Amino acid sequence: MILNYIWIGLVLLSLLVGCIAFFGFGQADVFSDILNATFANAKTGFEISLGLTGVLSLWMGILKIGEQGGVVHTLSRGVSPFFSRIFPSLPKNHPVFGTMFMNVAANMLGLDNAATPMGLKAMGELQELNDDKSKASNAMIMFVVLGASGLTLIPTTIMAYRAQLGAANPADVFLPILIATYFSTLAGLVATCIAQKIRLWDKVVLGVIAGLTALVVLLLVMATRLPQERLSQMSSLIAAVVLLGVIAWFVIQAMVKKVNVYDAFIDGAKDGFKTAIGIIPYLIAILVAVGMFRASGAMDLLEQGMAQLFAWVGINPDLSGAVPTALMKPLSGSGARGLMIEAMTTHGADSLVGRLCCTLQGCTDTTFYVLAVYFGSVGIKNTRYTVACCLIADLVGVIAAFVVANIFFG
Repeated sequence: MILNYIWIGLVLLSLLVGCIAFFGFGQADVFSDILNATFANAKTGFEISLGLTGVLSLWMGILKIGEQGGVVHTLSRGVSPFFSRIFPSLPKNHPVFGTMFMNVAANMLGLDNAATPMGLKAMGELQELNDDKSKASNAMIMFVVLGASGLTLIPTTIMAYRAQLGAANPADVFLPILIATYFSTLAGLVATCIAQKIRLWDKVVLGVIAGLTALVVLLLVMATRLPQERLSQMSSLIAAVVLLGVIAWFVIQAMVKKVNVYDAFIDGAKDGFKTAIGIIPYLIAILVAVGMFRASGAMDLLEQGMAQLFAWVGINPDLSGAVPTALMKPLSGSGARGLMIEAMTTHGADSLVGRLCCTLQGCTDTTFYVLAVYFGSVGIKNTRYTVACCLIADLVGVIAAFVVANIFFG
């Protein structure tokens, strides 16, 4: 429903701005530009979607190997001591812990197809433990906030889009996304813990938060002290080592579990192919609306206004081109994806704006979509303070994305 209003708003606002440009300023070509943009962006959306089939098939195949090899279960066991502290209202050793752990671990690995069903199953099990069936429980809120904050270790889809749009090194946003999404998740976690009066000074909770924060701060300190070229090389090296290490881990663990690695890869690759083909209509729809918005001049006006505001407060004005993506992200995942692609197409995949939009896309999940799907699946109407905690995570994630992208690519 939100995307419907966004799409209609972009189209109608584009036509309104076009009318103002035509009748008020005598720009005779504005309607032709808007019409040409619809055809050009429809073609772009189709070509990008087809180009994604190879990369998505590759990574979905690799991720399927990890899934069948038990990587998700391994990660679940690893986070079990921490999760038992942040979900204190749940009975110890309840089966819902396993389902929640698998959902979070699948999200971290970018296993979208596996994560959503497990998330819905976890919500159903949490609802069974909920005393008030119309109101979100503390455990539900914590679970949804962690999901909406979007902690992802492997931004597979974003790297695929960057590869398709000609990025010299599609993985160079790996480290900035990891840092930004960590701060987003940390903010959501801390906000929810404060609201639920969960002890942040518990030795396990404090140890996990302090350890991860120290690692991220170390990476940021290194980033601020290295020359731009050396920083880019470091980010690329870390991305290569981590991604190749993950592939090796998935394959080795699958072999230990006696999984048919080749068949698992083929099954995942088929899912990747279907995913790439399935997003064609959605991508074309949003790219056409965004293309009309830019061709009418409305996008330029928005970016110019934000550039002046950024310059006034001492922020690099070049970052203003990513503001539409930042505003869209909590509302619509496909809308933000379309704006990210449009920014890379307009400014270049390796431009500051293009890389920043990728970082924004990867730093959080689509808050209102997650809330609607997860709470809607169990009939929860009173979500209490869930939205507030999620938006805090979104705000911190956006700020972190702007800061980190400027450090790495500015």
